[in-house]
Amino acid sequence: MKKVSTLTNAMVSLTEVFHKYSGKEGDKNKLSKGELKALFKAELGDMLNDPKDPAAVDKFMKELDVNKDGEVDFEEFSILFAALTMSCNEFFETKGK
Repeated sequence: MKKVSTLTNAMVSLTEVFHKYSGKEGDKNKLSKGELKALFKAELGDMLNDPKDPAAVDKFMKELDVNKDGEVDFEEFSILFAALTMSCNEFFETKGK
């Protein structure tokens, strides 16, 4: 069996994490505010100052919900992770200098 690449694994993992939390409160292909909060708390608690802070979740929800339907779809979710990945890259570039 052919070994899957690191990048392919990362894409699969991102998709799996999204679907692990989506659909518990409604549309299976979108994250509600509560689902987004649960995802942040469990998956990003070490990167965020206070993932339990309702104001922080409200801010992320407002910024991510581009189409203003009150939920975050996979495309909107992907934008967040692109931005976080860019921030991580900047951190490591700065740290290496």
